[in-house]
Amino acid sequence: MAVKRMDNVLVVVDDLDAAVAFFVELGLELEGRGPLEWSGAERVIGLRDVRQDVAMLRVPGGHGRVELAKFHRPRALAPEPRDAPANTLGLRRMMFAVDDLDDVLERLRAHGAELVDEVVRYGDVYRLCYVRGPEGLVVGLAEELG
Repeated sequence: MAVKRMDNVLVVVDDLDAAVAFFVELGLELEGRGPLEWSGAERVIGLRDVRQDVAMLRVPGGHGRVELAKFHRPRALAPEPRDAPANTLGLRRMMFAVDDLDDVLERLRAHGAELVDEVVRYGDVYRLCYVRGPEGLVVGLAEELG
C-alpha cells in the first residue's frame, strides 16, 4: 500500500488569528505558529519570493493536522464565493468527530460560526451538522450516539 496516513490539510486564510482561534475553540491543539522561512517551500508550491505565516494545529491524539497559511507575498488570490453550496467543485469541508455537538456549536458561535442549515440525526449513529466558520470555511461536526 502506498499511503501510510494523511498528515494534514492546508487552508489558506486571510485572517490567521481568527482561523487559529476557531480551530482551537473546536478542540485542536496549536503545535506551532510563525513565519515559514524555508526556501524549499517555494520549490514545492511553485511560487517565488514567498512570505507567509503558518500555524499547525493537531487533532487531539495526534491523528491528523490542519495547517493554516496566511500569504503576505504574493497576495492570496480571490476565493470562491463564501457561501458556495455543497455541490460546488473542490474541497467542500473538513469533518470532525466531537463529544458534545451542542457545546461545540455554542463555543464556535462565539467565533462567528453559523449553521449551514440544521443539526440532523443519522439514524441511531450520529448527530451531524455543517458550520460556516472564518472566511466561509465549512466544517462538519459529528457526534456519535449510543
